[in-house]
Amino acid sequence: MKLILKKTVFYTLIALIAFTLVASTGNSRQLLSRNDQQLQDCLMAGSVVKNRQISRFCTNFPKSDIAPNSNLNLSESERFLAEVKNKLLTLPQSGSYEYILLRAYGAIFVNQNPEVKLPEKVFFNNESETKAFQATLTLGKVKNTNKCYLQKVAADAFNRAKAQVEIPLKSGYGAGDCARTFGTNLKFWRKYANNITLDRIRQGKETKILSTVAPPGASQHLWGLAIDLRVSTLIQKQALYQNGWFQTVENDIPHWTYLGQPEEKLAELGLQNKIVRGVSYWVTPL
Repeated sequence: MKLILKKTVFYTLIALIAFTLVASTGNSRQLLSRNDQQLQDCLMAGSVVKNRQISRFCTNFPKSDIAPNSNLNLSESERFLAEVKNKLLTLPQSGSYEYILLRAYGAIFVNQNPEVKLPEKVFFNNESETKAFQATLTLGKVKNTNKCYLQKVAADAFNRAKAQVEIPLKSGYGAGDCARTFGTNLKFWRKYANNITLDRIRQGKETKILSTVAPPGASQHLWGLAIDLRVSTLIQKQALYQNGWFQTVENDIPHWTYLGQPEEKLAELGLQNKIVRGVSYWVTPL
């Protein structure tokens, strides 16, 4: 009788622990992360009902952990924002300037490669902030180019694609097509827009220009994770896809972003595949 009672108390305790962990997520669709071996050991201990064994194996379970990337029951935007909030210091509020930039250029934040360095905010305020971030990067050169540098893992991936098929830079000038300085970003911005345009973007009244040029401090090129290319064949596209490179800025055809993920995983991470005039973009779902 005592054995039955102990087993009943034990399994009731396990059920309460599991219920508490699930409830603490605040969302029944969120997944609970467990250490399977520890749970198995706990149940084995319970089968012999020895308190010291139960205490040894059934304490300090891993805390509940949201796993949005594998939960396709979440909407695209929920999966994407769950991924982004782990990368940014502050998640931008809907309608803010930061949110507008995240919507336009934020696909990069699904990158899970530990060798990739991501910024902790969606844009840099000035040249000094940009230089401080870029000083932390490990760069690699794109082979057979003039001054085309990217984060090393991105350069290596692009070089692998180039080894499969020739993929030329858009202009052939590495400092413009590859990693850029704040000054280069600003120069491109002044070529196509001005402060009035920037004010309209901040107010949410102008977004079309974001497909042509990024506002100062907001370009993916500043992060060493974007490259402008002349891609005209399916073979070139397939080589890029196979090495983690995708088009992520709607209507900016030459612009390719290093996401570092296989294409079949991008939807799982919350990105949305959008076909515009025959071009496949992986964009944010915001």
